[in-house]
Amino acid sequence: MKRIATKPFPTVRPTEVDLDELGRLLVAGTRTPVPANRIGEYLARNLRIPERASDIYVYVHGWQTAPSTASRTAARLVQQAQALRAAHRDRYPGVFGAYQPWVVVVRWPSSSVSTLDGFRRIRERAHAMSALGTGHAPFVLAHLLGYLDARRAHPENPAVLANRFGQYLHLVGHSFGGRFLCEAVQWATEQPVQPAVLGWSTPFDIRRPFTVDSTLIFQMAAPRNAFVRHFATLFPSDGAPGAPLRGPLVLTHSRWDRATGFWHLRAEGEPGIGHSGTGVTPAPQSTIQMLTTATAYEKRALDHRIVNVDASWLYRGDWMSKLSPAGAHSDFQHPESAHLLLTLASFAR
Repeated sequence: MKRIATKPFPTVRPTEVDLDELGRLLVAGTRTPVPANRIGEYLARNLRIPERASDIYVYVHGWQTAPSTASRTAARLVQQAQALRAAHRDRYPGVFGAYQPWVVVVRWPSSSVSTLDGFRRIRERAHAMSALGTGHAPFVLAHLLGYLDARRAHPENPAVLANRFGQYLHLVGHSFGGRFLCEAVQWATEQPVQPAVLGWSTPFDIRRPFTVDSTLIFQMAAPRNAFVRHFATLFPSDGAPGAPLRGPLVLTHSRWDRATGFWHLRAEGEPGIGHSGTGVTPAPQSTIQMLTTATAYEKRALDHRIVNVDASWLYRGDWMSKLSPAGAHSDFQHPESAHLLLTLASFAR
């Protein structure tokens, strides 16, 4: 399959947000949690959205990822997107003008031994970090997204001259990171908290079809029916307005992903989304093949509530990952992934 050759792009330096084992936001460079009633103040003081930014990416990593690796992965993904846009602008008409990504990486303790017990340990930690009443991750992430959504220049009414199209907000997750993002977005819609988090009451506007402009999750570590069991309110009911995701939720999968295949099957009794795609869902879904960088996605292929992207031909892993218990679970760092990411940003405009 033919790919587009790209040149290296200048290094992207992500802004980093760290969580502890309970999902609490940590003061930068320390193990000190930020008090729950000071989260908004802390974010306002430490996360300044650059006026030049056209696209804001919030990336949450998954299992077996060191903090420094998470930052490098997110940076590389958007650098590849920038290189693709520079090499083939006509393939991404929505970002023909400004495309200046700004990346926030949410990092959490996800390392364990690569065994069934290790997978279960991190799965239980992810549950604990997300559990209502005890876990803080949804609360913190919801406030982070709410802060970014409130402070950005909205596409329908941009406030910065550097970017007349406004600033677009995109969510990107890997493995358990995708689970955290879904928990956070759903939590924000169900919990009447002050300060306000995500403003889903915003009326529908064709220039800004949904509050979060795109959501892309690589190899999600969740049961195939998770969107019925755990995340049903992410989608509108009978066409009712106000659901948090009014655009496509895009999920990749690969049969070579052993972490969400073999290990997930043993730990949870069924394979995960990252291995087999979604099962029963509360909204219409479709399945497409991941495309090479030389082929443009058609909008109609991605214009569904849930889009499963079969990446089995690409996310196969090298000889080392074939021996790894996780298999190709982390083998999503390809230009084709950036191609999908950039396409979603283009269609969001």
